[in-house]
Amino acid sequence: MSFIGIKLASFRNLEDAEIDTAAERVFLIGENGQGKTNFLEALYYLSYGTSFRGSVDAEAVRRGASSFVLVGKTKAVQATSCLTDTIRIKWEGKIKDIRMNDKPLRDRKDLVELNPSIAFCHEDYSFASGEPERRRFFFDQSASLVSAGYIDLLRDYKRILRQRNAALKEDRREVLDLLDIQIAGKGLEVMSARARLQVEFDDRFALRYEAVSLLGEEVRIRYRPSWPPDIGLNGILERLQGKRAEELALRTSLSGPHRDRWSFVSSSRDYTGTASTGQLRLLALTLRMVQAEYYTLATGRLPILLLDDVLLELDSAKRRRFLDLLPRSGQSFFTFLPSESWEEYKGGSTLAYEVRDGRFED
Repeated sequence: MSFIGIKLASFRNLEDAEIDTAAERVFLIGENGQGKTNFLEALYYLSYGTSFRGSVDAEAVRRGASSFVLVGKTKAVQATSCLTDTIRIKWEGKIKDIRMNDKPLRDRKDLVELNPSIAFCHEDYSFASGEPERRRFFFDQSASLVSAGYIDLLRDYKRILRQRNAALKEDRREVLDLLDIQIAGKGLEVMSARARLQVEFDDRFALRYEAVSLLGEEVRIRYRPSWPPDIGLNGILERLQGKRAEELALRTSLSGPHRDRWSFVSSSRDYTGTASTGQLRLLALTLRMVQAEYYTLATGRLPILLLDDVLLELDSAKRRRFLDLLPRSGQSFFTFLPSESWEEYKGGSTLAYEVRDGRFED
């Protein structure tokens, strides 16, 4: 899958225009604050219906405007035909309308199955050094990319968790036994899926991180569930019953997959506690690399890669090793500062745009 053209209207600081993107690699060259990242955000919106910045939709509207519109034309090349689709997103007055070929999409998970993008951005640093929920977000996102069923499972778990927390706050003990059974069952399924994901990621991550970092020792991914992995349904119910008084006092659920932890270890030690800033940035980049590779292996499809100034975070030798290991993609978008030697990264068909004050010049 690839984007062959993007139409923008009132999106952040970007000029209303149609941008040709029909190339294997698209380079966006410009100083900071000119609109390069905003364009990648537009592509991400067209892939997921939301921003990779974690911002609300209203923040993406150009100052002075009341709505924004994004239109992306995509191409999927199959064995016997070349199929094109049009995705249109309009946000206005807190209402977001997403359409595929003029037909409304009722659930954003349908976009994930159509046109997934993998964004390499500065915010990914939090996967290496941030709070536990940021790491849970990354691995849940990875599982969701390849399984709509996991999206539904996670939604079900979070819905039951909200109901259970509400019952604890309101001291509605009469419903807690039923909610315990529900959350234990869904929680076991989430744990099982995450444990399988850890197996899929661990070896690949260790090999690729060492290949770029040349650290000299393996860095491994560890999944540490809140409930013991072999506890079983009855064991979870006993544990929840044993914590009932404490949870009622604190008015919240104290255990379950929403408290699971992911960590990175080297020689059985916590790696993130001793790693340098550069090593942690590379760790986050490697996670994204493995995420893209995992998606292709699981689905047989190639994702779109969005790389936002991430090459600046690597020295020249690591940069070359990283690019050599970057997995195949349906299309790649790179942002560069004008001072970078971006021409050396051309490969296959390449389009290069200078971005200045939200305008694109080739």
